[in-house]
Amino acid sequence: MITSGQLRASRALLGIDQRELAELCRLSVPTIQRMEASDGIVRGTVDSLMKLITALERAGIEVIAAGAATQKGGRGVRLRK
Repeated sequence: MITSGQLRASRALLGIDQRELAELCRLSVPTIQRMEASDGIVRGTVDSLMKLITALERAGIEVIAAGAATQKGGRGVRLRK
């Protein structure tokens, strides 16, 4: 699962806009816009969500789930080395 905030933060870390993310995911720009406009957890079809997560991971983004092993807890994203 990824939240709309994590999605926007991922784009910011990568330095890309919605159009570039749409191209990476092979999704439409309106789909990316809807995902980012979601309240909390991003909503979409399973196929679209898998494309999104796969593209972010390939680009070097690690999505940190709530309750994952971190010093302070909480959700987030980070660039992998």
